[in-house]
Amino acid sequence: MSLIFYYGSGSPYAWRVWLALEHKGIPYERKVLSFAEGDLKRPEFLAVNPRGKVPAVVDGDLKLYESAAIVEYLDDAYPECGKRLFPGSVRERALVRRLVREADSYFAPAVDRLVRLVQFTNEADWNLARIAATADELAGELDRWEREIHGDYLAGPASAADYTLYPMIALALRGEKRKPDLALRRRLPVRLEAWMQRIELLPFFPPTWPPHWQ
Repeated sequence: MSLIFYYGSGSPYAWRVWLALEHKGIPYERKVLSFAEGDLKRPEFLAVNPRGKVPAVVDGDLKLYESAAIVEYLDDAYPECGKRLFPGSVRERALVRRLVREADSYFAPAVDRLVRLVQFTNEADWNLARIAATADELAGELDRWEREIHGDYLAGPASAADYTLYPMIALALRGEKRKPDLALRRRLPVRLEAWMQRIELLPFFPPTWPPHWQ
């Protein structure tokens, strides 16, 4: 019986797990949940994740949620599958873990604020000063993350760190569809943009792009 992966389109946290599953080549069944139709609040999903959020996985009798925990579990539970998500020596794996936590602690909150301020607020109610300040904060984070690139990817080979950060940046850039003058893409550092393009060229990447973003 394959692992069951509960996914919601556009969630950077669910996207992280999808990329990790593909990187490892772990067999799985993907169940797509609809935010708009209230799938995450249905009893059958709350039995998997009582917090009512994606992602979540069911692997045999294990029910697991929280994306960072899931990614670590996949690497530990399926060491024989594909490439490691936390590769290298003890110190190299520590670097990957630090980058994952740094993205979750600093980049993700700023992206969440931008999404709330732009995507989930009526244009007539936009707080332009707060939006500009959040965009500036994200631009500063982008500059910082460019300095974290070691080789082709953040920590050398592709790892959990890359699959954590990429969906967050992609979601932030998507804000320009609603508010083009955010100009975050124009402020994307050259090396970070090249890193994103390398992620996008991974053979398993294209099918993971959120379909409603097309």
